[in-house]
Amino acid sequence: MGKQAGSLSIIEHMSAVSSSTAGSTRPVIPRPNAGDDALIEQIRTDGFGVLRDALSPAEVAEVNREALRICRSDLSSVRLGQADAGRDGLSDDQAMRRYLCIHHPDKMSQVLRAAMSHPRIVDVLTKVIGPNVKSMQSMLFIKSEGKPGQAWHQDEYFIPTRDRSLHAAWIALDDATLDNGCLWVLPGSHAPGIIYPAGKQDDVAQFGCTVQAYDFPYTDEQAVPVEVAAGSVVVFNGYLLHRSLRNSGARGYRRALVNHYMSGESLLPWQLAEGARAAVGDYRDIVVVAGSDPYAYKGLEERRRPYVRPDGDSGCDR
Repeated sequence: MGKQAGSLSIIEHMSAVSSSTAGSTRPVIPRPNAGDDALIEQIRTDGFGVLRDALSPAEVAEVNREALRICRSDLSSVRLGQADAGRDGLSDDQAMRRYLCIHHPDKMSQVLRAAMSHPRIVDVLTKVIGPNVKSMQSMLFIKSEGKPGQAWHQDEYFIPTRDRSLHAAWIALDDATLDNGCLWVLPGSHAPGIIYPAGKQDDVAQFGCTVQAYDFPYTDEQAVPVEVAAGSVVVFNGYLLHRSLRNSGARGYRRALVNHYMSGESLLPWQLAEGARAAVGDYRDIVVVAGSDPYAYKGLEERRRPYVRPDGDSGCDR
């Protein structure tokens, strides 16, 4: 029996897009849906918006299968830190629950690499960022019950673009709810264009080892929870203050794949070598997802390596 409409795998989906754009310099972007204009305006005004049903159930299942394979270290010789030991004797469920977040999983999986360039997501990014878009980071959150969230922060605090173009695409791989630790945002907090200071926070049970932004003119009472169904994508600005709380559910995951993007025109003075000039520093381990790379003459680097983020139970030293 042939596949039903909409059941293409992510890799097949992206291969179809690539085939349709042979001989062109940019991928063909699908025509916008009826609500796209309102979504783009919300991202610009509030700093975030939800692209609903961006991934089909089949695509979500495919990414979750890859998440399991990565947690079992089946895809690469890369060692994932201290939690990597003794995986062979674990059930699938036990293997998944060892991890909170794995950074740069696209380096371990063609499926997750293809998800970076998903047409529905790229369609929105090109409207918000511009025609040339590149990605520099992916993160796979597993977050089973009891695992911590992340305190208030801004992504540009960690990944500094020159033109303030950083945006995240937060792909829900489970229904994200209040109980299991969905995102919370402070709408409009991106608008001043200020990077707020950040420092140590002491609530390790709630937020693990993450730092917390402070001295911003907003209160927790102004925060909005972003509950979304699996397959939805939360797109948000790199200056937006956001957080997530501990997964307090009785049992279950709150899996998400998060990719970060920026304009192709901007340099990326991130993780600079000692003595490098920030004014011309440019991190070159990138993936171009739309348009062209104005700095292609520099070539690409292989700098990103998958690693496990410590949390209160797996490496946090506090």
